[in-house]
Amino acid sequence: MKPVALITLRGAGGEPVDLRRTLRSHGVAELPPAAVDDDGWGAAVTLATPGGPRSVRLDRDPGGTTGHSAAGPRLAVTTSDGGPPPSQQAGAALAASVRRMLCLSDDLSGFYAAVADDPALAWAARGAGRLLRSPTVFEDVIKTVCTTNCAWSATVRMVGALVGRLGEPAPGAPPGDVAGRAFPTPAAMAGAGDDFYAGVARAGYRGPYLREIARRVAAGELDFEELLAMDAPGLPDDEVERRLLALPGVGPYAAAHVMLLLGRNSRLVLDSWTRPKYARLLGRPAGKLVADAGIARRFRRYRGHAGLAFWLFLTRDWVDDEPDGPGRRVERLIAGEPGGL
Repeated sequence: MKPVALITLRGAGGEPVDLRRTLRSHGVAELPPAAVDDDGWGAAVTLATPGGPRSVRLDRDPGGTTGHSAAGPRLAVTTSDGGPPPSQQAGAALAASVRRMLCLSDDLSGFYAAVADDPALAWAARGAGRLLRSPTVFEDVIKTVCTTNCAWSATVRMVGALVGRLGEPAPGAPPGDVAGRAFPTPAAMAGAGDDFYAGVARAGYRGPYLREIARRVAAGELDFEELLAMDAPGLPDDEVERRLLALPGVGPYAAAHVMLLLGRNSRLVLDSWTRPKYARLLGRPAGKLVADAGIARRFRRYRGHAGLAFWLFLTRDWVDDEPDGPGRRVERLIAGEPGGL
């Protein structure tokens, strides 16, 4: 099938974009309505368009064995739902959503220059550092709240229920299945009752928080999109953090996580997964953690990118360095372990 769009994988500063490290950049990226391939080289996702949701595949350009054009490697966006060819308007919306998800408007060239003399992070300049976004900040906020204080299996259950029960289906979506459905709109989530949040999603204390955030967005009381770094570079990180912390269900961990997805890379995500992983990478004995202040000192040199540098330090082993290696599955939380991305 002819691609809806062919997108050159280059950042705003002309820097390289590592597709696999972007698709596998954090665990939340693999939650519905997205699904990343086992080898990390492609993904499937259902996205909203002006004419209704469409399911698409994201793959290296099939026009060549390496997926390269003169300008660099390309990504093919192809509809996969069996529906009619998308209109020009819908195709443009799909391409715009994919570009946003891959953070192609972000410029990481300055960060790459900064890591060049850091033996632990110089590898990142080959194209790592873009944390896969959702098509909306609202979706990233909701998914992040669903990761707080619970096992990863609970996060999967909650997000699966939101998408499978409240998301609008694309053409050919199986009835009663999470596949082929877009993330629910704020209005759909705001309209769901306690029976859904408590009995179906089993969201626990998060249920009222999720619905209240959705209600505020649907009512126009909150505009999350204005928090994106690329859209509001003059908005200080301190103010963005303050607004996020004012949301129900959002604490320091969740605020730092959302800020990374906003392209605001100054905050370190410190939780029950990142702290032990950092200690293990330093060779500390089990249970012997590094103080948060010590972690902050290690990455202070990166200033506005300190949080991103910390995250990349922790996740280098999530993807094989070999360009066509088999890949490793994204490291999951141990059952019952709270927090984490």
